[in-house]
Parts: sequence; structure tokens; C-alpha cells
Amino acid sequence: MITQYLFYFLTFTAIFCALLVVFSKNPIYSALYLIVTFFATAGHYFLLNAQFLGAVHVIVYAGAIMVLFIYVIMMLNLNKEVEPHKSNIIKIAATVCGGILGLVLIAALRETELGEITEYSNNGIGLIEKLGNVLFGAYMVPFEISTVLFLSAMVGAVFLSKKNIH
Repeated sequence: MITQYLFYFLTFTAIFCALLVVFSKNPIYSALYLIVTFFATAGHYFLLNAQFLGAVHVIVYAGAIMVLFIYVIMMLNLNKEVEPHKSNIIKIAATVCGGILGLVLIAALRETELGEITEYSNNGIGLIEKLGNVLFGAYMVPFEISTVLFLSAMVGAVFLSKKNIH
């Protein structure tokens, strides 16, 4: 019962803050509302018994990526005088695209029922132990290959960013 109320609270918070991200005039406030939206989404992951995914979501998105967003916003120094005004055609096209997206979502959710949220059995789905067993069991070779691929990509990026020193 308490999880259902927590779910509804997190859903309301996520949707409300997502709307504030879109309609906020100040880009810093939009970024801060987006952080709250990320935390609400991480709360949904915790409710689904995916603790690892929730923790990684908070660390990666609410932590690292939002710090970069805020850094870029502050480096851009957006002023009202410098910001170009968008034409009415672009605003109308954005409204039409948003309306079409809303219609698609309504059509997709039309067949669902409100009572479909059911309690689940705690079978360990989403726990780090299960993830480790699967990752280092059946998918050990692809995991190691992707690790070597990422390492070579990082070395290549460092090599390409170095200046030629003669």
C-alpha cells in the first residue's frame, strides 16, 4: 500500500518537474528541475527492486552529466538581448510535434488498465549479485571485449587530442 502511494508521489514529482524543465525561462532552473526529475526516476528504479540501476542513474545522470550541463550553461552566458527570437513557424511546428507525440502516447496507453500495477515477488531481479553472476558468467567474453574496446577508444581519444610536439 505504501509503495503504491510512493509510486504516485514519485510519478507526480517526475512529471511536474519535467514540465517545469520545459516551461522554465531560466536555463539554470531548468537544469535543477531536471536533476529532481532524475532523482524521481531513480526512485522508480528502487521501487522496481533495481537498486544498482537506481544508484548508477543517480551517479551518472544526476551527478556527472548534470554538472556538465550546468557548466556549459554557465559558460554560454545566455542573455536575453543576445538570444535570437524564434519564428512563429518553429513554435507551431514544435506544438504540432508535441501534440502528435501526446496522441501516440494516449493511443499506446489506451488499452492498459489502472489495476495492472501489481506486487512482485522478490526474486533478486535488479540486485548487484544477480547482475554480477550474469555479467561474469554467461557474458564474460563480450564484457571483456567491450572493456578492451572502450580502453582502446580512450587511448585513441587521448592520442588524437595531443598536440604535435616536434
